[in-house]
Amino acid sequence: MISLIIGRRGSGKTKHLIELVEETVRSSDGNVVCIEKEPKLTYDVNYRVRLIDTDHYAISGYDAFYGFLCGVCAGDHDITDILIDATLRIGGRDYEQLADFLKKADTLCKTSHKKFTFTISADKAELPERIFDFCTIL
Repeated sequence: MISLIIGRRGSGKTKHLIELVEETVRSSDGNVVCIEKEPKLTYDVNYRVRLIDTDHYAISGYDAFYGFLCGVCAGDHDITDILIDATLRIGGRDYEQLADFLKKADTLCKTSHKKFTFTISADKAELPERIFDFCTIL
């Protein structure tokens, strides 16, 4: 199942994600990846975390984002956790497309045996209810 950190801008989602990254890197038996929209977490996460900036690879839209996640999973079978900041800034603010993307990511999560955590800058009430059939809120 996918985990979501949901809240409006300025509500502390990124700080929560950084704490989760630190906790995960301490407990993981494999590699931890943190994906962000632009390079702003460089000095905030542990050096053992693979930090990836989607702007560097010109990732835009949910189809490209999903393909990118598949490539990350395929490129390193030792990854245990992938944590993503600024999901809506990478994929877009269309909540129905977000729901479709998260459903596909959930399938990827299960087939690749990796844990995914996404930050979503929105209120829970704004998101399609079907998202919570396969996502949990942290």
